[in-house]
Amino acid sequence: MNNEIMRGQILLWAAVCIAVVLFIISVVWIRHSHQHKRFVSQITQRRADPVDYAFIINPSKPHAEEIRQHIKNFCSAHSILNPLFIDTLLTKDGYACAKEAIATGAHVIVACGGDGTVRTVANAVAETNCALGVIPMGTANLFARNVGIPIDNIDEALQIVISHGSRRIDMGHMVLSDSKDPSRHHGFLLISGIGFDAAMINSTNPVLKKHIGWMAYFAGAVKHLNARHHRGTIIIRQRDGRILESKETIFRTFLAGNCGKIPIISLLPQADYSDGMLDFALLNTKAGLLGWTSLANDMFYQTISHKPGGSPLNFNSDVKETQGVSAELFLDEPALAQVDGDILGHTKHVIISIAQRALLVRVPVSPLLDETGLMQPIS
Repeated sequence: MNNEIMRGQILLWAAVCIAVVLFIISVVWIRHSHQHKRFVSQITQRRADPVDYAFIINPSKPHAEEIRQHIKNFCSAHSILNPLFIDTLLTKDGYACAKEAIATGAHVIVACGGDGTVRTVANAVAETNCALGVIPMGTANLFARNVGIPIDNIDEALQIVISHGSRRIDMGHMVLSDSKDPSRHHGFLLISGIGFDAAMINSTNPVLKKHIGWMAYFAGAVKHLNARHHRGTIIIRQRDGRILESKETIFRTFLAGNCGKIPIISLLPQADYSDGMLDFALLNTKAGLLGWTSLANDMFYQTISHKPGGSPLNFNSDVKETQGVSAELFLDEPALAQVDGDILGHTKHVIISIAQRALLVRVPVSPLLDETGLMQPIS
């Protein structure tokens, strides 16, 4: 009898737990559905632009031709006449395509591709009177995720592109001072880095990346867990003019970010596209695999806490973060550098800076609202 009572109590408890879980899921789904309907309502109520559009498409991306036709159908349905389409080529990157579009008189230049395409197009659009639009077609689409552009709904992304909802954001710049390449100035929207992060990206298999997405980076990371540390002098200039100098610094990777969110973790919790500053992070590990485990714990700790600096309980890793308007690195040995996931090459002397409010971007959310609650352009 007691066993039956106990069994009944267990079943009742299990039923209550399931009911609670289902209730929570329902509340979350209803809230998400309400927010999505509000989002769609806001972007469809904005005024459409009486301007000319140019779509820069990376034809190597999956379903590129289907997306091209989808864009043409959308433009036709919204009375957008003769939109310009320019494809990137191995000999003609997004920068060259965007410059061509601007020369033809286009007002809104739309990057249709991954973060690499968005970055190169943005480099051409920055410091002009043109606006940047984004149709995500990449693996990670980190820029779109960070500014709130839908990555799985082309119509909603296009609605943002053609509507009055723009925000001026900052752009980072990395200069490889010791490079003989005349185009050694590289703009970035997301995160630039020197050291382990660049080596990891460089070793990531593109075929594996196409099949499993950003998870492929972990395979690239494993190849460099036992790589040598980097050493050098790091000089950071803060907004008030103060100089922070660190000599003979040993590190695994140095990051400079305009944003800090990547899948699962937040590398730079305080990074903000419009604060006129870059967020810098110096990451280091010791004690082999234990150090890397400790560093991973640091990343998850600051993702949950929204505070920079890693976990105070870790002793085999080191996370130092600060903000500033520029950084200069003098390294003892050349290290690999990257911007927004694009490998630049090895360098011993690099300068990183910020251009405040350099880029006008079509986004779904703007800090400036009119009395109706609709988003207005920010000049």
